[in-house]
Amino acid sequence: MSSPSHAPSATISSRTQLVDYLASGEKPAAQWRIGTEHEKFGFRRDDLRPPAWEGERGIGALLHGLQRFGWEPVEEKGKLIALLRDGASVTLEPAGQFELSGAALENVHQTAAETAQHLREVKTVAGELDLGFLGTGFQPKWRRDEMPWMPKGRYQIMRDYMPKVGTLGLDMMTRTCTVQVNLDYSSEADMAKKFRVSLALQPIATALFADSPFTEGKPNGYQSYRSHIWTDTDRQRTGMLDFVFDAGFGYERYVDYMLDVPMYFSYRDGVYHDASGKSFRDFLQGRLDVLPGALPTLQDWADHLTTAFPEVRLKKYLEMRGADSGSEARLNALPAFWVGLLYDATALDAAWDLVKDFTLEERHALRDGVPEHALQLKFRHATVRELALQAVKISAEGLRRRARIEGGADESVYLEPLRRIAESGITAAQEKLDRFNGPWRGDIDRVFAEYAY
Repeated sequence: MSSPSHAPSATISSRTQLVDYLASGEKPAAQWRIGTEHEKFGFRRDDLRPPAWEGERGIGALLHGLQRFGWEPVEEKGKLIALLRDGASVTLEPAGQFELSGAALENVHQTAAETAQHLREVKTVAGELDLGFLGTGFQPKWRRDEMPWMPKGRYQIMRDYMPKVGTLGLDMMTRTCTVQVNLDYSSEADMAKKFRVSLALQPIATALFADSPFTEGKPNGYQSYRSHIWTDTDRQRTGMLDFVFDAGFGYERYVDYMLDVPMYFSYRDGVYHDASGKSFRDFLQGRLDVLPGALPTLQDWADHLTTAFPEVRLKKYLEMRGADSGSEARLNALPAFWVGLLYDATALDAAWDLVKDFTLEERHALRDGVPEHALQLKFRHATVRELALQAVKISAEGLRRRARIEGGADESVYLEPLRRIAESGITAAQEKLDRFNGPWRGDIDRVFAEYAY
């Protein structure tokens, strides 16, 4: 979850500014970049419990320790909550899930190097604190009430609001981890085409990256329980956004959608003002009762854009949001998969050909079915596995045409984990379930020992 900026921002005087804000993300293809974000669960090695912010072995101490690598601190009310360096940031999810929001990079080789450096730095400091980190989509062992809360004002507002709009929102906040990639567009038409392709294919990514089969030490009946969590978090701000496939879809229609998404907060002068459930449309008219007479700024709008959680999200770029967190290799595979599909014109056309005749009902059936069945979900006369094989092939061809070479290899080398999963039909979730039911003999603690970074 993004943190609000402290920078001054212009007051919004017309709806056109909201549209222009999205349009300002347009970039020529030569300037398209890759921004990868990934989260992971911390645990104390002696008892496997998630660390709180406080204490000699807490998340706060970890953040302090990382400053030796040149990270600049960000504080909220005197507590260290984030780090900044060279266009990247380290931030905290509500229960201390540790997130790297990577810099805007030119190719997946750079992304992989950035991820490797981050994991090395975290492992160095975490080792001194006797902490470990696990990449997976859902906390496999601990109950919701056993998870800590980080000292960030926006999370307290969301914590109070979530139970009013769904049954799983607090689980989303405290017990999920994801990997996502943020990608650019050149025009409104380019944005719309990429949005449609990525939204239709997001369930295929969910299936390929499925890695959350356990809840409180037992199989939960899903391969991506993280994905299932979103189905009952807050229906006003999640889902497949059917309007994206309507003729004429563009920035204005997305603005209309976001104006109908209830607010969480307005951040001003270092204070989070609780506006949960209130209307941004009222805010535009100066009728927000928690800030009487105040008009929103462009920073308020930017913050509001981060409070919708559809499968694909539009800000000044498109965010691919369908994947569980996982191993380092899969952290690199996610940006490779989407860059190959969306950043090569031929591949984008081929991906659109693959999905353009999906009906609304089929898109929803995919979204609703893959959390449980992943690649084995039946689709038309085959399964999602066949779709995944086609999507990975299209992506690989796109990456080869991009021809970003390093060490004699192009970016398609990062798709290897996905090739293996698609060809075998065995997801990371299924692999762990097989071990849980086999050599682990039902001992969930083994996942921390065998799959930590």
